[in-house]
Amino acid sequence: MSWTWLAYPLLGAFGGFIAGLFGVGGGLMLVPLLFMLFALQGMAEVHLMHLALGTAMTSIAFTSISSMRAHHRHGAVRLDIVKPMAPGLMLGTFGGTAFASMIPTRPLGVLFVVIVYYAAWQMVAGFRPKPSHRLPGNLGRFLVGSVIGCIASLVSAGGGFASIPFMLWCNVPIHQAIGTSAALGFPIAIAGTLGYLLHGWGQADLPAGALGYVHLPALAGVVVMSVLMAPVGARLAHRLPVKPLKRGFGFFLALLATKMLFELID
Repeated sequence: MSWTWLAYPLLGAFGGFIAGLFGVGGGLMLVPLLFMLFALQGMAEVHLMHLALGTAMTSIAFTSISSMRAHHRHGAVRLDIVKPMAPGLMLGTFGGTAFASMIPTRPLGVLFVVIVYYAAWQMVAGFRPKPSHRLPGNLGRFLVGSVIGCIASLVSAGGGFASIPFMLWCNVPIHQAIGTSAALGFPIAIAGTLGYLLHGWGQADLPAGALGYVHLPALAGVVVMSVLMAPVGARLAHRLPVKPLKRGFGFFLALLATKMLFELID
């Protein structure tokens, strides 16, 4: 068995821990690493980015459930936010996957890197909007969800890099924002998985084990450990100071994005 196959469970363990700790889907970290692993295995370059995005997005469906349950035990999931945002998240995410499927690997990869740099800057700078607003009504939450879903689909993220700042801006306490963001990752993942499956269906030169743009062996390896580790991260989120941890993760994201950028332009 190639060492690259052994790397999938390790990615899942780290991704699940990060998902639970910060209320994100873990895709921002998984995508560049999956991209590199798929390239090492000699998969067709034309599909590298799409496979990384589709596989990471599908893994979020499993991780978000585990993370959401752990945060719910602490009373940190706001269903009054999740319910009106979920339909918008699904609509925006599905539309975003259609857009992503039409972009070649390199331009799509560069777009991913730009968004990840922005997310990393938010974490490193400790960006926290001034809490001076209330949550909008159900229609407003639906529209915000549509925008977040579209962006999340392009980077295979659970949307936490956008939904958490939005909720903080609307005076939602930080731990509730993290817990609610974990729940918001599920509708994003469901719509994103469906989109990447459909848009990748029947494409030529897909590797063995791929279902559309979802690589099933990689998905299995990642999910087994991510589901186990997400509750661990969620428990720590309610005990540890999140700010310094977010800064460290932000630097890590920036390094991954930079490495991926060099791979794309090489």
